[in-house]
Amino acid sequence: MTDRAPALAAGLGLLRQLAQSTEPLPASALASRLGLPRSSVYHLLGVLVNAGFVVHFAEDRAYGLGVGAFEIGTGYLRQERLERLGRPVLTSLVRTTRATAHLGILLGQELLYLLKEQPRNSPGLVTDVGVRLPAHLTASGRAVLAALPDNEFRAIYPGSARLTARTDVGPHTVAHLRRLIEVERAAGVSEEDGHVSAGIASIAVAARDRTGRPVAAISVSLRSRDLAGRREQLVEVTSRAAALLSRRLG
Repeated sequence: MTDRAPALAAGLGLLRQLAQSTEPLPASALASRLGLPRSSVYHLLGVLVNAGFVVHFAEDRAYGLGVGAFEIGTGYLRQERLERLGRPVLTSLVRTTRATAHLGILLGQELLYLLKEQPRNSPGLVTDVGVRLPAHLTASGRAVLAALPDNEFRAIYPGSARLTARTDVGPHTVAHLRRLIEVERAAGVSEEDGHVSAGIASIAVAARDRTGRPVAAISVSLRSRDLAGRREQLVEVTSRAAALLSRRLG
């Protein structure tokens, strides 16, 4: 098969090398590892960069995985397995908190909601199953972003990226988002209040696979006026739910 599609085989080999590395790699290192001419590696990298599977860090003269590779790498998690493992966790979370619970995954600059469980008489939310929202506005999206290596965050949100807004609050620039992510990374939990819908607040924690990579986020949402007196409890139970899902994923 590789004799019939040598370029494809070389491209896949290049992606594997980048996936196995903990930091971006220069083209020379990739050429050496793959046993390919440097000119061929540069050609492959150009194609993969244009397709979004690889990102070029010009200041480091190195290459890392892009958003396209991340989407394909997490594609299997969007299937039944993640939903099957996550549903009982969300059901228990709703029973404990009496708040709406979500399971979402990051797709580039968007957060896709895979599951939603809610109690009776809960407020109407835009976050239905299958809905995509700007990741930087959602607690779930930022929980996953905060758990990603910094080079992957930069690939998803280059400094020139323009951030959309739904309300008057929330990060409006990449610099603002980066500062917010750093705070949430240190805290181990992400929170938004009115960033998606006025009067609605959410708390989210990332769930990780056995390698420690964030693959999804679990969140709880409730009316903003009800958050203050319950924040500590909600952070605790949401963190436990995310840890449980992480163990189930392992």
